[in-house]
Amino acid sequence: MNVCVSGVSGFVGKYLSQFLKDNSIDIQSLSLRDEGWKLESNSSIVALIHLAGKAHDTSNTSQPEEYFKVNRDLTIELFNQFINSSIRDFFFFSSVKAVADTVDGVLGEEILASPQTPYGQSKWEAEKYLQEQVLPAGKRLFIIRPCMIHGPDNKGNLNLLYQVVRKGLPWPLASFHNQRSFLSIDNLCYLIAEMIRKVDLPSGVYNCADDETLSTNELVALIATILGKMPRLWHIPEGVIKASVKIGDFLPLPLNSERLKKLTESYVVSNAKIKAALGIEKLPLTAKAGLEKTIRSFNEDKK
Repeated sequence: MNVCVSGVSGFVGKYLSQFLKDNSIDIQSLSLRDEGWKLESNSSIVALIHLAGKAHDTSNTSQPEEYFKVNRDLTIELFNQFINSSIRDFFFFSSVKAVADTVDGVLGEEILASPQTPYGQSKWEAEKYLQEQVLPAGKRLFIIRPCMIHGPDNKGNLNLLYQVVRKGLPWPLASFHNQRSFLSIDNLCYLIAEMIRKVDLPSGVYNCADDETLSTNELVALIATILGKMPRLWHIPEGVIKASVKIGDFLPLPLNSERLKKLTESYVVSNAKIKAALGIEKLPLTAKAGLEKTIRSFNEDKK
C-alpha cells in the first residue's frame, strides 16, 4: 500500500511518514514548494495526505494573503488534481481554528464556522470548497481538524511552559482556570493509519484530540514533577495580567494577548465521532502519558 504525503518535512509529516512506514505503508513525498509541481497519478497510491500549509503565526507578522495563497489556493489546486487521478482518498489537514477561535462547552464537528484569524479563515475557505465538490464514485474526502498537536521536537507553547518551570520561574497565570484538549502525535498517527485501512469509513469532517483534557495549571504541575521541582503557581488577578500583556501586542515580548489566550482559554474538543466511526474505545496514549512523553523529550534535549 502506498500513500502520498505533502509537507513531509514538517513536524507532523516526519512523524506520520515514519509511523506509516513502520506499519507497512510505503510513502511517496510530494513537494509543493516548486511552481512546477504535479501530482503523479500512480495507480498504487491509495491516499493523498495534504499536510503542507502555513501555520498560525502567533507573533502576527505574516500578511493575510500568505495564508490564503497556501492554505486555500494550493489546497484547491491539489484537490482538483486528485479528482482527476486514480487515488482513492484525500486527507486535508485543517484545524479546529477553521471553525472556532473560542469554545463554549465542547467542540463538535457540527458547529457553525466562525474563524476570526486569517489562518482560520484560509483553512475554512479551503474546507468549504472541498465539501462543495462532487466526489467521483470510489473516492473519499476526509477533512481532519486536529487541536493542538504535540510531540518530541515540537517547539510550541508547551516548550514555553517548560522553559518557565525549568528556570524556576513562577507561573503567573494560575488565576486562569481552564480545561484544554491536546493531541499527541502518536495518537494522531494512529488515527490516520486506521482511517486509511478502514475501507468503509465514510467521507466527512473528523475532529482529532486525545481522550482527556488538562488544565494549564495541571500541565505546569506535570512539568514540575518531571523536572523534580515544586510547581510555583502565582494567582495574580486576571485583570492585571490582561492589561499587562497588551504591551506585548506592540513590542517583541514573550507574552502578548494572543499567546495569553492560547495559554489560558478553555478549549475542549470532542473526538467521539472519529472513535465511533473506527470502532475505537480508547486511543493508545492517554492525554497525560502523551504530554509526559513530549515534556521528557524537552528534558532530554537539555542534558
